[in-house]
Amino acid sequence: MSEHVLDNPARASLNGPHAHFAERRGRILRYPVDVSPWLALPDELEDADWADLAALAGPGAEVPLLGFRGEVPEGWEVTFRMEGVQFVDDGLAAAPEPEAVRLGHADIPEILDLIARTQPGPFEARTIDMGTYLGIRRDGALVAMAGERLHPPGWTEISAVCTDPAFRGSGLATRLILAVAHGIRERGETPFLHTGAQNTNAIRLYESLGFRLRRRTAFLAARVPERPGALVP
Repeated sequence: MSEHVLDNPARASLNGPHAHFAERRGRILRYPVDVSPWLALPDELEDADWADLAALAGPGAEVPLLGFRGEVPEGWEVTFRMEGVQFVDDGLAAAPEPEAVRLGHADIPEILDLIARTQPGPFEARTIDMGTYLGIRRDGALVAMAGERLHPPGWTEISAVCTDPAFRGSGLATRLILAVAHGIRERGETPFLHTGAQNTNAIRLYESLGFRLRRRTAFLAARVPERPGALVP
């Protein structure tokens, strides 16, 4: 069983501050697919949960299974597997960033273009509704951004940290991380984030800023069986 909200952050979010987003079937929760691909799984999955997950996602859909380390049922196909790490604020020098602007719905086309060019992780058309997103512009063009994603009680995840390749190395990501963290702290909450365990450059940056490793996790995705009769082992 999870003993801390960050052990199952998607579930804590959708049962807490992000409950207004939650789509439910049995014990399975998820965000609307145009908001985020994240699903919220119970700590221990039973046959009925796999059937509910399949029904919610639909035959042939690819679903992320954040933190899941077990075996998927027969008929399911693992499509992605990567070790991940979770970091928490342990003394960030959080501060507002005068050059940062809050991004809104009118900025979504530019946001999606930057996301497509930098690949920081899943980002959908309405991901911006999950929290505050800040950006920095150069000559009117969006060149860097960062924002808030999962929101377990008392915590907010920093996500979508990305910089246009032409502007990397100038500290824009650092400034935006600290600015987003400042907004989270102002609400009396604590920042946290995830990245791949092999992403050594990002890990080095996060540790230098004052994040500490809290736990290792897993990033897994699997495809729902196409045949309805194969949904339960």
